[in-house]
Amino acid sequence: MNLLHGDCVEQMKTLKDNSVDAIVSDPPYGISFMAKKWDYDVPSVDVWKEALRVLKPGGHALIACGTRTQHRMVVNIEDAGFEIRDVVSWIYGSGFPKSLNISKAIDKAAGAEREVVGSKVTKSFEHHNGSMMSKTTTDNFDTATKEINITAPATEAAKQWDGWGTALKPACEFFTLCRKPLSESTVAKNVLKWGTGGINIDGCRVGTELITQRQKDMSAYHGNNLGACSEGVRQTGVTTQTQGRFPANLIHDGSQEVLDLFPESKPATSRTRRNFKGWKAVGDLSKDAVYQDGGGSAARFFYQPKASKKDRNEGLTTVTRDEEVPLVNSHPTVKPTALMAYLCRLITPPHGVVLDPYMGSGSTGKAAVREGFSFVGIELDKDYFEIAKARVTAETQGNLKS
Repeated sequence: MNLLHGDCVEQMKTLKDNSVDAIVSDPPYGISFMAKKWDYDVPSVDVWKEALRVLKPGGHALIACGTRTQHRMVVNIEDAGFEIRDVVSWIYGSGFPKSLNISKAIDKAAGAEREVVGSKVTKSFEHHNGSMMSKTTTDNFDTATKEINITAPATEAAKQWDGWGTALKPACEFFTLCRKPLSESTVAKNVLKWGTGGINIDGCRVGTELITQRQKDMSAYHGNNLGACSEGVRQTGVTTQTQGRFPANLIHDGSQEVLDLFPESKPATSRTRRNFKGWKAVGDLSKDAVYQDGGGSAARFFYQPKASKKDRNEGLTTVTRDEEVPLVNSHPTVKPTALMAYLCRLITPPHGVVLDPYMGSGSTGKAAVREGFSFVGIELDKDYFEIAKARVTAETQGNLKS
């Protein structure tokens, strides 16, 4: 574990060329979130050039960004020399709409008083920074209820624009998947030299469904003797089983609001079939794949991280008069450790080194340690650095004890 306090560009200059295996980071989105000065812009090209230097050839990076400034983030990463490979969408159900009610704004500007025609009760949860925000599910959060008046438009103009707003409900963020160019002529050669270049497919399969892959021996086929071919298929074969679905570029948080978007499917068995010399053969000349699906929500195909109050504050304690008093993680944009652990595992080779140049409160570091990786984290803000240090240290000590 190597935690560095200071400007990320200057701190990365102290790291050797080609010294880290992966980069997983949640940098500023450039949207002036909560009027924070550090979020006034996305990281510059210079930041990503330095990150590229310390990353091994073929090493991958997963860089988070919001929907409004994703284009600026990706352009800077690409201009620094990274290859853009994909974008992983993280879908969640706890976003709070920040939309202006245009009808109310018109009445307010006109000085017109709106008639109260009813009320509604909403649930709120106490966010980790102490603010109150709407949430569809209240698991792992301190909840409260609030009664809100429902008003009717007062002016004719307000009636015309009743139901209009200015923004959509936020429900997703993006992780740009990019790679440092290979130093060798092929991925295989690069992996053998540097240990980087690929992503961990089997280690990140999703779900627990058993997938049966049946290998068919077609050696009994001779010429156009379809009977012999068919007989050979029925008589021989080897069955293997793997667990979980191929990882996708879609991840969700497991909240009910997101689950409701996915349809239910019935149990089924399917085969891949191809046309072979006029005969509807099963598979190719040597094998076919049989997929046995137990049914259920299509959401089970995707990883389901979910943040919690315990996750954010785990490891934050202070001793007062021989008593441990828990501190509060004050960072406003904490990512779930489970999500960051999955992303670290996806792109980091065994026993590799993960770099986060924007460590924040340390979720990536906590996740990297949990997955058995070494970690290099950099944070400019002193308070956040201390929170990150406590969280990552606690995770490291917990791993040593277990």
